[in-house]
Amino acid sequence: SYTRPYQAHGSIGPSCAVAQSIDGVMTVWTHTQGVYPDRQAIAEMLGMPPASVRCIHVEGSGCYGHNGADDAAADAALIARELPGVPIRVQWMREQEHAWEPFGPAMVTRLKASLDGNGAIADWNFEVWSNTHSMRPGGAGAMLAAQHMSKAFAAPAPKPLPLPEGGGDRNAIPIYKFPNAHVVHHFIPAMPVRISALRSLGAYHNVFSTESFMDELAKVAGADPVEFRLRHLDDPRGREVIQKAAQGFGWQKGQKAPRNRGYGFGFARYKNLAAYCAVASEVEVNGETGQPRLVRAVAAVDSGQVVNPDGLINQIEGAILQSMSWTLYEAVTFDDTRITSIDWQTYPILRFNSVPDIIDVHILNRPGQPFLGSGETGQGPAAASIANAIANATGKRLRDLPLTRKKIKDAIDA
Repeated sequence: SYTRPYQAHGSIGPSCAVAQSIDGVMTVWTHTQGVYPDRQAIAEMLGMPPASVRCIHVEGSGCYGHNGADDAAADAALIARELPGVPIRVQWMREQEHAWEPFGPAMVTRLKASLDGNGAIADWNFEVWSNTHSMRPGGAGAMLAAQHMSKAFAAPAPKPLPLPEGGGDRNAIPIYKFPNAHVVHHFIPAMPVRISALRSLGAYHNVFSTESFMDELAKVAGADPVEFRLRHLDDPRGREVIQKAAQGFGWQKGQKAPRNRGYGFGFARYKNLAAYCAVASEVEVNGETGQPRLVRAVAAVDSGQVVNPDGLINQIEGAILQSMSWTLYEAVTFDDTRITSIDWQTYPILRFNSVPDIIDVHILNRPGQPFLGSGETGQGPAAASIANAIANATGKRLRDLPLTRKKIKDAIDA
């Protein structure tokens, strides 16, 4: 079994919005990711026709799905309605953002498989338990302030997101070819905390689980992790991505990492229909403290025809860093009454001095091929490659995210 906690969006700057009501028209400046759903929700909350509400997007520090941006916009609009003509600026503080934003859902996966006499996977069983992964668009009831008005709007009912987009089951179906595969998504509507979309939805944890388990099976089969993946993959573009990342990393069958270091690999095709990405990582683990350090990461990506290579490289570099933060540090904590991870001390994220020495991205350009989405393709492979490198360095397999220094130290000492 593999687990993921509730995780915050962790935008480096909290949510902010400005609203002004003039002559019956409400204008809201917001860094929401969905100006049209936000306009519809604000209009419903205020009892105004949508044509009388304008939402103007302003760049913020990053939504990464659905953070507190929509809620700050709702706060500003409610106050502006009571003070016509006056521009109202609402700025959430760090404690408010961490305590009240919608979180990325917790997840549990359980995997089972068997190998045939040749060391190939004969059957594959994958189960995932998860809440919904998006509450937007959800009308006025999706906004925090609307749920607490005197005439409160009910929160929308949580629903599973159907494949091929998927939510909790995004990337639960493996891209590898197995003779027998059984995948089950257990949708859990009850939510102990407020949740919504976090970048890559369920793909992050499902790929982490699948690719960690692939390494475990490769070890049982006595196979090299890269060769083991290629053995079970007949997609030529996927194979080339794996081979390119391995080549760029200098991966060699049976290679041994230096003392206290480990090598790891992860691969996926996002949603099984978007961009391909493979990541090879080198991680150093301090045997005395358990502190992990990502030394270098080498990625290969096939996103179809590439229009902006620098933009694509930036996306993959950012995905690796964000995934590194989720994988090694981030977890929402709470008790029976409140969220307790309300600042950077109680909710640590990746710091600048922990950024890896090297991130190298190799692009496989496909002129004439359809463009493929690449903004969320790297998170899962990066997480798995880091986890697999830690296992390679320590000889201990950790399956519960985040893979903190304490968990690693406890595993080493066990």
